[in-house]
Amino acid sequence: MAVFTGDDLSSSRFERVDLSGAEFRAVDLSRARFRGVDLTGVVMRGVELVDVRIDGEIQNLVVNGVDVAPLVNAELDRRDPDRARMRPTDPDGFREAWGIIERLWNGTVEQARGLSPGQLHDSVDGEWSFIDTLRHLVFATDAWVRRAILGDPSPWHPLDLPWDEMPDTPGIPRDRDARPSLDEILALRRDRMATVRTVVGGLTDEYLDRRTAPIDGTGWPPPQSFPVRECLLIVLNEEWHHRQFAERDLDALQADATRDS
Repeated sequence: MAVFTGDDLSSSRFERVDLSGAEFRAVDLSRARFRGVDLTGVVMRGVELVDVRIDGEIQNLVVNGVDVAPLVNAELDRRDPDRARMRPTDPDGFREAWGIIERLWNGTVEQARGLSPGQLHDSVDGEWSFIDTLRHLVFATDAWVRRAILGDPSPWHPLDLPWDEMPDTPGIPRDRDARPSLDEILALRRDRMATVRTVVGGLTDEYLDRRTAPIDGTGWPPPQSFPVRECLLIVLNEEWHHRQFAERDLDALQADATRDS
């Protein structure tokens, strides 16, 4: 166990470091940035949480004795009723949800076409570029639909992009230097979205309640069985949130372009 007492670690970078069970006492974390970090079971007492922004999966978050996660989710659903439709429970609900996803992404892509090709490869605040976001969604479809549900043990395309914190896995591509054009990645994306449309189009209650057959060999998801419902909910969640992130960053890129013109 390492002990740091009175050390100046300001501006340090911790990547793929195991800090589970660590204790922070009288520590200055002002302006720290956490990305892709597992904070499950974290307890914070006597903290000053001011001007903080949290984006992520929030459940059972108790602030001063109040579980704020249901309040946050209710407000987000109020702001955008389509968000609640991303938690379907029956085949018709999944079909409706996927139709919403396709409609919303059409608008996002049109917004992206208003930027220069170079801007679509630009990162905003260290996040994925617009092209990288689309590449990641291709990966999500390949993983949870083509591999988990349809049983293809190696469904990957060279442009697939796993999440940054995923360990390198034999057979799964991770080319962060690839620079496909918007039309190139959209062609691949249309193919994968059509696959999802076919799957949800044929859903029945019985199929939705089935579990997938375990997939042989290494890959993602791991070689085990998953409820079909869970696989499709993961894809809807990925599609919903990454579109919001993409539009946030497209807005920022457009604002930068306006200021520079």
